[in-house]
Amino acid sequence: MALIYYVTQVQFEFGAIQLLQAECQRSGISRPLIVTDAGVKAAGILQKALDALTGMTVAVFDQTPSNPTEAAVRAAAALYTQQQCDGLIAVGGGSSIDCAKGVAIAATHTGPLSHYATIEGGSARITERVAPLIAVPTTAGTGSEVARGAILIVDDHRKLGFHSWHLVPKTAICDPELTLGLPPLLTAATGMDAIAHCMETFMAPAFNPPADGIALDGLARGWAHIERATRNGADREARLNMMSASMQGAMAFQKGLGCVHSLSHSLGGVNPRLHHGTLNALFLPAVIAFNAAAESLQKEKRLARMAHAMGLDSASDIGQAIQAMNTRLCLPTGLAAMGVTEDQFEAIIAGAMADHCHKTNPRIATADDYRQMLSQAM
Repeated sequence: MALIYYVTQVQFEFGAIQLLQAECQRSGISRPLIVTDAGVKAAGILQKALDALTGMTVAVFDQTPSNPTEAAVRAAAALYTQQQCDGLIAVGGGSSIDCAKGVAIAATHTGPLSHYATIEGGSARITERVAPLIAVPTTAGTGSEVARGAILIVDDHRKLGFHSWHLVPKTAICDPELTLGLPPLLTAATGMDAIAHCMETFMAPAFNPPADGIALDGLARGWAHIERATRNGADREARLNMMSASMQGAMAFQKGLGCVHSLSHSLGGVNPRLHHGTLNALFLPAVIAFNAAAESLQKEKRLARMAHAMGLDSASDIGQAIQAMNTRLCLPTGLAAMGVTEDQFEAIIAGAMADHCHKTNPRIATADDYRQMLSQAM
């Protein structure tokens, strides 16, 4: 049976952050905790959110790390309880939004966070008691503002997924204006994350035609505009289309992801300093080459359809086109340039095979397959 579920409200326009107070009222939030990070605060975006909440009692947690941890979730949840908050507003990239989803669980459910992880059978333990959440993305990459999942590093250093329809934000406020000041390298890395979401979910074998259509359109938008957004951060059309590609990738990936994310989740747990979107960009060519033999992709000409959306002549051009795009965006040339070494391979492989994305790849990878993909991405 195919479960196809689209549930959240999206406010998408330049200046949409001005709707934040109205959306709090609609969601029954009167004392919000804003979950954000130091960079968003320094860029003045936190203040824009506070200005839009005039007259409300607001608490702020601005210490979200680049890869959110259980320790950060605990600290924010303690502040949530201390300040008698009744809802959450995430302002930032995927890290802040995922951290807020962790707080939504931890502030309303007992036990360690790992108890609620997907691979621990925890999805069913996440109930409607979760704190209501409004998400205001400031990057165009993860799409967590419209997704049911969060990726968090728990106390034992595993990078785990948490998935429940109860975690979907009540509203996503997608304001491309908030991304105009995003630095070029972060624009590129987060943009490639969005493109990876669109590509991986389109390749995933589950039956979900709406997700396929959304992902393919998102890929076309992202591929056509990522260079423009990176080279000229003030390009409003490019910023709008990148934010849409990000949102669309996450709307679609309820269908499933694959080996790109299995590897990047695992490697991100081994070295939390590595940027998730950059890792996805580097893993894509090797994983697409591995997936090319998948019967489902051949039967439905999925690689050819992706190539068409990217303006390429044939499916065989995709991997090289991604590598060339990474170079033009000034992303690292390979994993070695990011400090990854071969002696880390076994830990990365073990984590990838345990990851929730491993089984939704169109071909099930073995340890040797993952080892080859890692070598190709070096």
